[in-house]
Amino acid sequence: MENKDSTEDLPVFVKWFEFLNWLIIAVDKFPKKIRFTVTDRMLNIALDTVELLVVARYSRNKVNSLRDVNLNLEKLRLLLRISYEHKFLSHAGYKQAMYHINDAGRMVGGWIKQQEKT
Repeated sequence: MENKDSTEDLPVFVKWFEFLNWLIIAVDKFPKKIRFTVTDRMLNIALDTVELLVVARYSRNKVNSLRDVNLNLEKLRLLLRISYEHKFLSHAGYKQAMYHINDAGRMVGGWIKQQEKT
């Protein structure tokens, strides 16, 4: 029988997992000179975000974790913009990344509003 309370059923988790899978492939194509700085930083922030979503899902005080998720989204936006401006990331790749991040941000923002009402 399927567990409907699973973290994987949360739309924001599904969206973020799609982004994370895309990011892992995208940063592998970045030049080696930045692979252990910028790319590691992006991957670590993206993985931290998954962990924060899990924490938010199972904690009583979800808002703090969700605000940390929003902070991570901002950090990723900045690192991806730098990558795009230095031509490590194509325009199409940058556009796709921003779509995923902005979509996740809207979902997290809605979750925060819902939690603040309760």
